[in-house]
Amino acid sequence: MAKTTLLGGPQKEVTCFNRIRRIFYVRQGTIIKTLLFALICCIISLCCFSYYVSTTHFNTVARNPPEPTIKCRLHNTVHKSNINHTPHNHVSSASLRIDNKVLLLVETQYSKLGQSIIGILEANRIQYKMDIAGKSLPYLTHLDKGKFGVIIFERLKSYTSLDKWNRQLLDKYCREYNVGIIAFSGGEPDVPYVTEVQGFPLKLYNNLAVKDYELNPQSEILRVTRAGEILYGDIPGDDWTVFEPEHATYRPLAYAKTQTAKRFQNITDGYQEHAYTTVIHDTGKYDDINRVLFGNGFQCWVHILLFLDALSFLSHGKFSITLERNILIDIDDIFVGKVGTRMKPADVKALIDSQDRLRRSIPGFHFNLGFSGKYYHRGNDEEDAGDDMLLEYQDRFWWFPHMWGHTQPHKITNLTRLYQDMSINVNFAQDAFWWFGHMYSHEQAAKLNQTQLHREMTENVKFAKEKGIKAFTGYAVAPHHSGVYPVHEELYDAWKKVWGVKVTSTEEYPHLRPARYRRGFIHRGIKVLPRQTCGLFTHTIFIDKYPGGRSRLENSIRGGELFQTLLFNPFSVFMTHLSNYGNDRLALYTFESAVKFTQCWTNLDLQSLPPMQFANKYFEMFPEDEDPIWQNPCDDERHLAIWSKNKTCNRLPRFLVIGPQKTGTTALYTFLAMHPAILSNYQSKTTFEEVQFFNGNNYYKGLDWYMEFFPLPPNTTSNFLFEKSANYFDSELAPMRAYALLPQAKLICIIIHPAKRAYSWYQHMRAHGDQTAMTYTFYEVVTAGQDAPRNLQELRERCLKPGLYSTHLERWLEFYKPKQLMILDGEALKGDPVSLMSKVEKFIHIEPRFDYNQSLRYNPKKGFYCQLVQGDRTKCLGRSKGRVYPPMELKAEKFLKLFYRRHLVALSKLLLRLGTTPIPDWLQEELSEFL
Repeated sequence: MAKTTLLGGPQKEVTCFNRIRRIFYVRQGTIIKTLLFALICCIISLCCFSYYVSTTHFNTVARNPPEPTIKCRLHNTVHKSNINHTPHNHVSSASLRIDNKVLLLVETQYSKLGQSIIGILEANRIQYKMDIAGKSLPYLTHLDKGKFGVIIFERLKSYTSLDKWNRQLLDKYCREYNVGIIAFSGGEPDVPYVTEVQGFPLKLYNNLAVKDYELNPQSEILRVTRAGEILYGDIPGDDWTVFEPEHATYRPLAYAKTQTAKRFQNITDGYQEHAYTTVIHDTGKYDDINRVLFGNGFQCWVHILLFLDALSFLSHGKFSITLERNILIDIDDIFVGKVGTRMKPADVKALIDSQDRLRRSIPGFHFNLGFSGKYYHRGNDEEDAGDDMLLEYQDRFWWFPHMWGHTQPHKITNLTRLYQDMSINVNFAQDAFWWFGHMYSHEQAAKLNQTQLHREMTENVKFAKEKGIKAFTGYAVAPHHSGVYPVHEELYDAWKKVWGVKVTSTEEYPHLRPARYRRGFIHRGIKVLPRQTCGLFTHTIFIDKYPGGRSRLENSIRGGELFQTLLFNPFSVFMTHLSNYGNDRLALYTFESAVKFTQCWTNLDLQSLPPMQFANKYFEMFPEDEDPIWQNPCDDERHLAIWSKNKTCNRLPRFLVIGPQKTGTTALYTFLAMHPAILSNYQSKTTFEEVQFFNGNNYYKGLDWYMEFFPLPPNTTSNFLFEKSANYFDSELAPMRAYALLPQAKLICIIIHPAKRAYSWYQHMRAHGDQTAMTYTFYEVVTAGQDAPRNLQELRERCLKPGLYSTHLERWLEFYKPKQLMILDGEALKGDPVSLMSKVEKFIHIEPRFDYNQSLRYNPKKGFYCQLVQGDRTKCLGRSKGRVYPPMELKAEKFLKLFYRRHLVALSKLLLRLGTTPIPDWLQEELSEFL
């Protein structure tokens, strides 16, 4: 019995275990699904609980918003007496002999310091020419004027080690035109601690770490920079150079102490705790050339200020930047925001108090509040009280309208809806001071129609009137910059009709990054200002949770991105959000600190104006920004995200026939359109087969207008869209505009003898009854002088200018690569179009090839090839094509041969450089006559 029990017990246990295991395996799928469901429920519960904790009164953690602590050292009267704060005026008559361009000589095209220098120059709109140091210098003069106002060497060593010929050439140029030199030392780890500067009475101490940076208040270079402050603490980098002068020509511009006393003691006769020169001014007493030498690049932000001042001083004011800084701070999303992130009465009071303090530094300053009325009273009780307090003190601020529901306008194509969204916000805001308007609801807006767009605006109009907000200030901002750029035409229509908008702003033109390229533009009478970011977004509401930590925000304020935004931009429209003014009130802290820091370290004159006056002043200073540049929205992910979904980049051409006129472009257009895979643009009522978008006023009608000329290709891969506008060829603006929108496009142009082209244009104008052409002979036209009647001069230009082939082609090649350009011989197109069209097909990479040999026939009556339509019947170009003209006058022919001689030589060189073969027969014949 015992044995049976001993054997039977374990056996029974094994059996039970096997049964359980079988059950588990049978139901394993069900158990896993159950566990996953339970896990998901737990996650959802935790999320809901977290939201409840963070957005209700359950969150009782008391927060103390940070307070600005920056104080200017010079407010202490002990330091005031010895320091002159008046900015130096560097303008002198010497600036008249130099052009407004900098010559920058870098170590490599992509060197870090070189790129930093370029960034500063571009941010301040200073023109420059970059070249590689060590090569022969470019031409420094043109006629009797210096081509460069300042010479910059990325490395001091590259300057001092110039070969004798280039050094003598450069020194002679600098003395004769009174041009200064900027050079940078430091950042070279393998140099000895002590070096002598070749050819100069100057000693360098290298690879040091420095601290406690300050400026020489007696320097005549300081203009933007305000002396008197000390940048306490360690300065970034351990590769600094300090200067020890050995001649009276040198004056210190900046000082610093060294961090490592022991190292410095090893290379001097004794170490003392005093400041050493880190930026030095060579006044020219030694060799009659002014120089400013930096002991490091821009690791220390103070060098940016000193670099700008050095540019101004050495160019005799040519590169002086304005000291005026106009500031507008927009607060987007008023009344918008989830519970727990909105403003409370204490926040509103803090906003008013902060505005009062800022007005002491910025005369006339007001915060500019953008509202969406749909979300009024959508917070908790305390936040709703904050909404009421904003309205109670509305006359203390400026206001502007968003959309009623904060809708993104590019998603609305119905103008009635857009009008309504705007109008409700208007009714909300009738009797206040200045507000700017967001859209009323915070929805996105591209899939809706024009009726919806008008409705959105109309709702905000009603809201503005109901609440007494005076929001008709002519300024509005679209949520997320939607519809401003890339342009949503319906938004501009609705803005004008509902709000009378004349000014808006965006951070997206031409692109968000790099910020230094942001510009304004004018479209359909609405002035679009560039908007700047300040590091504050809807989610940055607590100082201890700032992305990158508090130190990142402090660095931005104290010499970093925000400070440089103020420094580089005479006009700054800052984008902030409602949530930045509640919670830790980061916006108040940020801007008060940035303004104070700017006043401590610069002589910038901070100002503020209402948006309309702000925009007028911007375009008075930068009239070159008025014309927009349309770019391909599909080349920028941010642009594509705020572009209407019913638009597509597939309606943009893949190649252009750019002209010039009277060379055979219409014939080429016809032959291309015969290809089953090539689709041309729709006909224009005024310019027929030509769109003429990039070269004239049609450009201001916008990208939507241009795209409407093209069909949506059935197959976006195998079908090719193209357009032909012969006026593009010699247009000053067309190459830049075309490249901005179509950077990958191929270009085709046709050339014939320029004298023949000029005569053909003259006869063309006579055939169309042009009075000037009918009145004057061809010879009188082409030889007309400056004292000739204006209409005669204009006809002369249209005859002669397009024939300057090399000049115009070089302009296109400033933007497009040579491999994107095909130059056709118009005589070859006329005589053998089948062979030439085969080359064109190969150039644009189109498959399958079209058999032009079976589709073209020579028409002896016309004198050129025509399209074969049925049997042997041909369809030729119109009566205006293939005219037979009387022979050109001999004296006109001789004049034109002489006029075009040097241009044809330049053309032949260009064709050889591009590898264009064969060289047209007429050009070879003409060149042989020259020889």
